[in-house]
Amino acid sequence: MSDERPAWARRIAAEREARKWSQTEAVAALRAHSPKRLPDGSSMVRQWKRWESGEVKPSEFYQPIIASTFGTVTHALFPVEGRRDGNAEVIAASGMETLDILSRVQASDVDNATLDALRITADRLCSEYPYLPSRQLAVEGREWLKRVAGLQSQRLTLTQHREVLTISAWLALLVGCVEYDSGDRAAAESTRRAVLSLADEAGNSEVAGWAHEMRAWFSLTTGDYHGILAASQSGTEVAPNHGVAVQLAAHEAKGWARLGDRRKTEVALDRGRKLLEGMPYPENLDHHFVVDPAKFDFYAMDCYRLLGEDAMAETLANEVIRVGTDFDGVEKAPMRAAEARVTLGVVAARRGDLEQAVNFGEWALKGDRQSLPSLLLVSRELAAIVNRDFSGEATGQGYLEHLTALSRTR
Repeated sequence: MSDERPAWARRIAAEREARKWSQTEAVAALRAHSPKRLPDGSSMVRQWKRWESGEVKPSEFYQPIIASTFGTVTHALFPVEGRRDGNAEVIAASGMETLDILSRVQASDVDNATLDALRITADRLCSEYPYLPSRQLAVEGREWLKRVAGLQSQRLTLTQHREVLTISAWLALLVGCVEYDSGDRAAAESTRRAVLSLADEAGNSEVAGWAHEMRAWFSLTTGDYHGILAASQSGTEVAPNHGVAVQLAAHEAKGWARLGDRRKTEVALDRGRKLLEGMPYPENLDHHFVVDPAKFDFYAMDCYRLLGEDAMAETLANEVIRVGTDFDGVEKAPMRAAEARVTLGVVAARRGDLEQAVNFGEWALKGDRQSLPSLLLVSRELAAIVNRDFSGEATGQGYLEHLTALSRTR
């Protein structure tokens, strides 16, 4: 029988069960996180039961308290609906389609409408990062970067010059990410350094913060865990009030988790959660350089898997897959879903279920849109358990051979 409760009701119940709390214990935790005294007696337990059943949705007062109780942010539990159409926004902002923009750029006809169109075009490309094939995105990103960079030779006002530099920096960030996804680390690092230079010249601290975030990501996937901490600190100092600071806190948490320091992992996660909770809800959830609430669950999932908190990691992995899948079954965030499936595989392997572990592991490796460094990083965690606990099993050996072949391809 299918569970017809709203997603938020199922999530509240799953989070409580992952912590092995009774509903009474959950209400006690809720009281501890509330800024105000809550009603006494059994009324709050009855209220909690109504929330879990889906009978009543928590009010705006209770939503952030519930999120804080479970170590997440409000809009991860209670998401806001709505998505943007990048192509439509370009036309709405400037009255121009792609061919019109190209014609103006080629004619060196630079006005504010053209710059707005270029900025939103860059925004659209960044929003296609989760699902567009890496090679196609790299080609388009480089082509637009070349066009925008060519405008610097034209007569521009100081404001226009900075805008051109900023648009170039965003496009370069995107290209650098795709280069690293494809395994070209040297090109990605060169691009990252170019972004830092563009950000400095444009005076854009947010872009600079993302350049440091790229360094933290590179360090994470190459096993340089102290490098993660250094890059996260540098980026946070540059852009402490931008969304990238949340992602830097998440990287720091991942670094501490891999170093085995549980307390510092939780401190970093909590800092990122509080930062994100205090920020306005993003207009474009698809944009790669926007930290949306669902990403925070993805970060926490990684940390809890490493810390051995299997029930919480499993709950978050299922949530990452659910939120990242459209009503028609199409995955909006296939790279996150792949890492979530590896997490489910790790949990299954720890429980002794090799067949389920390998099924999840193989499923994760089949996606068309992959970030190979990140996918290989988490897949090797599963491989280590399979190799240790199931070395004589043919099923396990088949998965290990597939993963080895993929590593060689990279």
